[in-house]
Amino acid sequence: MKAIVCKSYGPPENLVLEDIDDPVASENEAIVKVYSASLNFPDGLQIQGKYQFQPPMPFTPGSEVGGIITYVGAGLQGFSVGDRVMATPGIGGLAEQVAVKADGLRKIPDSMDFKTAAGFAMIYTTSYYALKQRAQLKPDETLLVLGASGGVGLAAVELGKVMGARVIAAASSDEKLEFVNRLHPDALLNYSDGELKERVKDLTKGRGADVIYDPVGGDLFDQSCRCINWNGRLLVIGFASGRIPEYKANLALLKGASMVGVFLGRFRKEEPEEYENNFAELLQMYDEGKLKPIVTESFAMSDFVDAFNVFTERKVMGKVTLEISKE
Repeated sequence: MKAIVCKSYGPPENLVLEDIDDPVASENEAIVKVYSASLNFPDGLQIQGKYQFQPPMPFTPGSEVGGIITYVGAGLQGFSVGDRVMATPGIGGLAEQVAVKADGLRKIPDSMDFKTAAGFAMIYTTSYYALKQRAQLKPDETLLVLGASGGVGLAAVELGKVMGARVIAAASSDEKLEFVNRLHPDALLNYSDGELKERVKDLTKGRGADVIYDPVGGDLFDQSCRCINWNGRLLVIGFASGRIPEYKANLALLKGASMVGVFLGRFRKEEPEEYENNFAELLQMYDEGKLKPIVTESFAMSDFVDAFNVFTERKVMGKVTLEISKE
């Protein structure tokens, strides 16, 4: 089968598209024929050797796909050959086939295409866990979403509205904000001028945001610490800026605020039942038309360098997918 393989750390140009052996499933795994694979920011870090979890070389990146089950291991219950699924293999998704464990498989409704399936799991489960369990977001609270045009940012904006919050969508350009505006946030904020604190204060009558969703880190994190409301929660999602910031404890004291880490993988391991409940609720929201995932760019498998560079060049808006197979 064809797969995109990382043999040396570096830019996307280091990756190669080549034939490798077909995957072999254990008795508790299924083989999924991949039709669409989603790219996420951690994929770009992983191929550079900069992610906190690095698979041994060589490896095929890609953590979420949409496809059809072609083989079911003898011990795998609840799935059959021919099932349409979204799958989170963790690694190996940028290939024509991938082996996936039972807990990484979800059947998808007929109304969901493979592009949507490939881009659903990571962004929505991350953002829902962040807002529901970690921030305990309440109706009418003000939610500030940084990096709002990216995958997890869009999901946070969408879920914040569903949960009844007043949502401020913030991004680094007017073009990105115009894109985010299709989700009807309550306010838009361009932070490219470095005036995040002042703009948030203006939009909240001086109080600051109750919950700040930060997948960017760096300077924006520093400014966020100064525009958070009393009893506010600053959610640490990631560090797309490239700089891991430091939290000044005196600001937590003065604001009565909390810095709250969001690590989906650990949540899934430590609280599997809650994770499954979240996933079921998200799929119900999708079925009810409350969530409408946005895939903005799809690339042919052979154009993987261009797809990765959407992230490296900070141009991402919505979800980016690679089309691996044709239906």
